[in-house]
Amino acid sequence: MTMDSAHAPHSGRGGTQPATAVRPSVTAIHPPRGPQAGQARPAVRPRRVRRHDGVAPLLTADALAAVLTAAAVPALAVADGAAGAAGVGEALEVLPAWPALLALPAVALTAQAGLYRPRLAPSALLELPALAGRTAVLWCSVAAVLAAAHAGAVLGWSVLLAAVCLHTVLACAGRGFVHRLRRRQAVHRPSSTLVVGSATGAGAVAAALHGRPEYGLRPVGLAETAPADGEEGGPGGPGGALPRLATHEDIRRAVIQNAVRHAVFTRPPEADERTASLVRLFHDHGCRLWLADPAGTAKVTGMRVAQPADQLWGYAVQPLLPRPARPLERWAKRAIDTTLAALALIAAAPVMGLCALAVRLADGPGVIFRQERVGLYGRPFTLLKFRTLRADEHESATRWTVAGDNRMSPVGSFLRKSSLDELPQLWNVVRGDMSLVGPRPERPFFVAKFSSVHPGYEARHRMPVGITGLAQINGLRGDTSIEDRARFDNHYIDTWSLWQDLWILARTAASFFRFRLGGS
Repeated sequence: MTMDSAHAPHSGRGGTQPATAVRPSVTAIHPPRGPQAGQARPAVRPRRVRRHDGVAPLLTADALAAVLTAAAVPALAVADGAAGAAGVGEALEVLPAWPALLALPAVALTAQAGLYRPRLAPSALLELPALAGRTAVLWCSVAAVLAAAHAGAVLGWSVLLAAVCLHTVLACAGRGFVHRLRRRQAVHRPSSTLVVGSATGAGAVAAALHGRPEYGLRPVGLAETAPADGEEGGPGGPGGALPRLATHEDIRRAVIQNAVRHAVFTRPPEADERTASLVRLFHDHGCRLWLADPAGTAKVTGMRVAQPADQLWGYAVQPLLPRPARPLERWAKRAIDTTLAALALIAAAPVMGLCALAVRLADGPGVIFRQERVGLYGRPFTLLKFRTLRADEHESATRWTVAGDNRMSPVGSFLRKSSLDELPQLWNVVRGDMSLVGPRPERPFFVAKFSSVHPGYEARHRMPVGITGLAQINGLRGDTSIEDRARFDNHYIDTWSLWQDLWILARTAASFFRFRLGGS
């Protein structure tokens, strides 16, 4: 279990730091129409990233190549005059729809080669080796299955080679036709794009996109990050005429108002915390992400460029694919939360009854304390706790801490130190407001405050909030850094797994029992 914070929040390890002056951004975007200062901005549920835009034509071309080749195989066997030609015909008569069935493994093998990943400059000829290899695997498997199913159905080597060659040529021609159509469409209907990076590298990439419309990316602004080692910042560079977005809020407004669909990063996302937070921002707004490499940073960081290679006017480029949604695992997380929380409520009922009685006797009526907190996607919910002191509603919503308050009785102090005051939150978990493990929920006033100071703080709301979390088991509760908490919470979300949840629950239980055994 966790405890609420104590004393004024720190903005970093060294305490509160003065705000850094930023150069005013020269942008063509309008003022925000969001909430007023001091109000939490409800997070919009992120649109699903369209990872498979334009894939349907390629799937059709590959499936059609497989079907046409399969339909031609009996004729190829007869023309070759192979001894097993008649057996092939008899075996295929048993399953007349087999050409259509062959399309599925053909597409699966092509997908395994990564040939449906988004690309800026796709080339059917560069894809040819991967296509030929997968086609050979497919037809060797077909020959083996036919021989096993029918003793006389034998595809000779010449027929097998002809099928592989025909399938490869048809697939390559179909994909080339699709790539040509997509290039023509990209020229006539480019997508709004933001280039992310320091001024020099981002400006060069923006200039390349502006001068080569066949990539289909129309730069509408530069999102500035810290310059890399040995790279100068400032407004210089070929992309100097584009609006420069200096703040997180400028970038968010530009994405919404310009209908930005692509973001091109010129540095690896792990380069710094600001760049990593922008990855989350773009992903949550449904943008497709790319990593260009004007300074060769991918080689420095050991990143391996995917094959077949892609390029943006000579710059190596590759898609930044988000982690899969894993709906089955998310459903399992919810099922585990509900089951464990319900069992815990039953097991803890005597303890909760004693806590309620102690609060009633020590502090009077009103055993349960209710407070609005911000949950998944910024939706507010009512959090339940045992009351540890009397406080008016406005004060509890805007005051950071009640630790050390002289209105707190010994019972309230004990409940807070032992985290027993948070047992009613198990009912929030059963209701679906919270999870057992996740970022700790905060009040709307502080969500609005921290979101304006710490980039990436709002990204914590991509997952259900929790009773305990990765930040809490690392000691980040009480009077600790908000920046550190947000970093731990986002790392938990980015690396989430069911096993990690169980590990955090075990660490939380161990810390609770250590507290009980220690008698503190």
